[in-house]
Amino acid sequence: MTFSLVARCAETGMFGVAISSSSPAVAARCSYTRAGIGAVASQNVTDPSLGPATLDCLQDGLDAAGAVARIRDTGSHMAYRQILAVDSAGRTAIHSGPEALGIWADASGPDVAAAGNLLAHDGVPTAIVKAFGASTGHLGDRLIAALRAGLAAGGEAGPVHSAGMQVADRLSWPLVDLRCDWSEDCPVEAVARAWDVYKPQCAAYVQRALDPGGAPSYGVPGDE
Repeated sequence: MTFSLVARCAETGMFGVAISSSSPAVAARCSYTRAGIGAVASQNVTDPSLGPATLDCLQDGLDAAGAVARIRDTGSHMAYRQILAVDSAGRTAIHSGPEALGIWADASGPDVAAAGNLLAHDGVPTAIVKAFGASTGHLGDRLIAALRAGLAAGGEAGPVHSAGMQVADRLSWPLVDLRCDWSEDCPVEAVARAWDVYKPQCAAYVQRALDPGGAPSYGVPGDE
C-alpha cells in the first residue's frame, strides 16, 4: 500500500525519506533518518521498530547491505516486510519479502533506493530512482521530484491518501519532517506545498533552537 525512496545528498551529507500510501499517516510509521548515519523506510504490513533497529545497525558500523541483512535475519515475519536503507557512503540495500502485497518491486541507484507494494506496475520504483538521479537542488526538492515521478508513473494501484518527507542534516532532530496524514485530494502535492512554505524557513528554525536571541521574527502576532 506504499511507495517510497530513501536517499543521500552526496554534496551535503543530508539523508531523506519520501513516501506515499493509500493508508493513513504512512510517514509517521515508516520514515526514519539519523544525521550522519543514514535513512530507512520500513513498509508493507509495517513493523515500525525495524526502522530504528536498522539505523542502529548502521550506527554500529555496518554498511547498508549488512544492516538490512541483519534485520532480515533477526526481525520477525520478514517475509511480509520491505526495508530500504542508505548509509553514510551512499550505499543502498533493500529487502522485499515474498509476501509483500500485490505487485511489488524495488530499484536502486547511486545514493538512492526505492520500493513499493500494491503498485500499478513494477516500473514505479525505477521511475522514482531515475527522477532522483536527474534532479538537482536541495535534497528536499529532489525527494519531492522523485515522489511525484513515482505517482506520475502510476504509483499505487488505487488512490493515495497520505504522504510525507523527512530530512536529517547535522543535528539530532530532523531538519524537515512534513506530513499529510490523510487527504481525499493528492497528499503528495499537499506535502510539496508545505515544503514550498517551509524550505525558506529551515535555517531560521535551526537558529531558533541553537541561538534564540539571534533568530529572526516572522511578524506573527506577539513575535517582535
